[in-house]
Amino acid sequence: MNQKYGLDEKSWEEAQAALLLAKKFGLIEDAGIPALERRRERKNEENRQAKEAGKLFYGPRFYTPAMYLQYELTRFKLDFVQPSEQIAKLGVCPSFTEDEKRAFYENKKDLFGRYHGDLFSYEEVTMIIEKRLREEAYERLVHDVLCQLQNGE
Repeated sequence: MNQKYGLDEKSWEEAQAALLLAKKFGLIEDAGIPALERRRERKNEENRQAKEAGKLFYGPRFYTPAMYLQYELTRFKLDFVQPSEQIAKLGVCPSFTEDEKRAFYENKKDLFGRYHGDLFSYEEVTMIIEKRLREEAYERLVHDVLCQLQNGE
């Protein structure tokens, strides 16, 4: 099945863990592959109807299985990183102290450089730092679900 989605075994397991996490968060009702395919078919049908109606919309007109899986995985991560209403209601998105944000900046200054080598100031990138910290938190949550799957829980 994972060949249909263009993923190696490790990436396939991570994708399944992310789908389960999305279900746990209430972003989707079913984390199964048949449900993923139904969502893809619905999205493709919506796009087809919008195109026929002459409506302007952005993104692919048709999603292959691999494209749609990546679309959902990206959407779930963004829902967490820039907390969507659903995620905000759950209270699962962490807050970070000024010390944690400053430590991230100090430890990863290479992420905040310009072309000529000078750095953006901490104040200029605090929002980016918070998003990066949330990305790390999301990845840990997916990893936790993956570990549970591998341990048969």
